[in-house]
Amino acid sequence: MTTAMTTLSSPSMTASDRCDRCGAQAYVRVQLSAGGELLFCAHHGREHGQALRAAGADIHDESQKLAATSSTAAPDER
Repeated sequence: MTTAMTTLSSPSMTASDRCDRCGAQAYVRVQLSAGGELLFCAHHGREHGQALRAAGADIHDESQKLAATSSTAAPDER
């Protein structure tokens, strides 16, 4: 008997994904070792990341997207 293991990759997060703590846009997806998933904004991801890693959670962090986003509007968008 042969068994195959399938690894599911988490889809990229979108603007509709919201932080479970405060409701802001989520940039961090946490897969809990006991099952389940949590979404965090960059702030709460940093705040809880160390404890979650210590508990064996798998963390997918997309907060680098924040650095790629301009904090000001282009002149033609003002």
